[in-house]
Amino acid sequence: MAVDETAGASVGARALWYVGPGAVEVRSEPLPPPQEGEVLVRTLFSGVSRGTERLVLNGGIARSEWQRMRAPLQVGAFPFPVKYGYCATGRVEAGASELLGRNVFVLHPHQDRFVVPAQLAVPIPDGIPPRRATLAANMETALNAVWDAGAGPADRIVVVGAGIVGLLVGYLAGRLPATEVTLVDIADDRRALAEALGACFSKPGSVPGEADIVFHTSATAEGLDTAIRSAGLEASIVELSWFGDVATPLRLGGAFHSRRLKLVSSQVGQVAPSRRPRWGYRRRLEAALRLLDDAALDALLSSEIAFEDAPARLPALLAPGAPGLAPVIRYPQG
Repeated sequence: MAVDETAGASVGARALWYVGPGAVEVRSEPLPPPQEGEVLVRTLFSGVSRGTERLVLNGGIARSEWQRMRAPLQVGAFPFPVKYGYCATGRVEAGASELLGRNVFVLHPHQDRFVVPAQLAVPIPDGIPPRRATLAANMETALNAVWDAGAGPADRIVVVGAGIVGLLVGYLAGRLPATEVTLVDIADDRRALAEALGACFSKPGSVPGEADIVFHTSATAEGLDTAIRSAGLEASIVELSWFGDVATPLRLGGAFHSRRLKLVSSQVGQVAPSRRPRWGYRRRLEAALRLLDDAALDALLSSEIAFEDAPARLPALLAPGAPGLAPVIRYPQG
């Protein structure tokens, strides 16, 4: 194990905490030096998962899901206070020699420096900027969903909801040979993003029908109705939305039964059954990072805030109906 000259002494760290409904604050904490098998990471960027962290901020995680929805390195417990997040990228400053000086991705909450077991720090492939690599957890979700759907060449695919996950699902589906992919959203500004990623775009009122596979990511009852309306005979609707503790009406009185539709849940907490005998979490995350080797994906990271400004700005950015995609937090260096 090789360490740098700063590794022998404790240093401080600052982290974001969700402390009450709509309330975020920065808390300081001591940070011990890395021990054998650990690394010290200085954070460069962390991504905010808008759907999940909106629920965390508002205390909307259902009590029954408090344990299942824990982030891998979460501190605290739902509803509050909780240190949450899982999209951090940074540079290894001390610890295992094979990682020293490397840029890595870690499923860690929003914090400026942290110590983790070395096996949890996944190297970011050369050529992929750390800022873009914050999309890795969302790309994992999208990859798992495509596996769950069993999508294949020449399929007609509709994605309802053009948030980060929906756009990444559309991006992956559009790279299958001869697929027809349409992203559906109520926001006109998602059209340019969808088309830049190689997909068509539609508003809900003109959504294409007879789809072989429909992905739903909007977390709204209206979006789920649109997904059902778009599905063809015996098609699958893959549900990726996380509704939290909000009851969601599901209208099954129309074509759902007559078309023999299938409603399939997809959740990143388990590797898709079709891959599970051969794939673990590490292999899937490494694959997600490799899939980010495309500068076109930088368009998904249009909102950036400084770490110091996050407590004041996150509540508005995570408010229902707030414009834009998920923000990226930028950390001070030096």
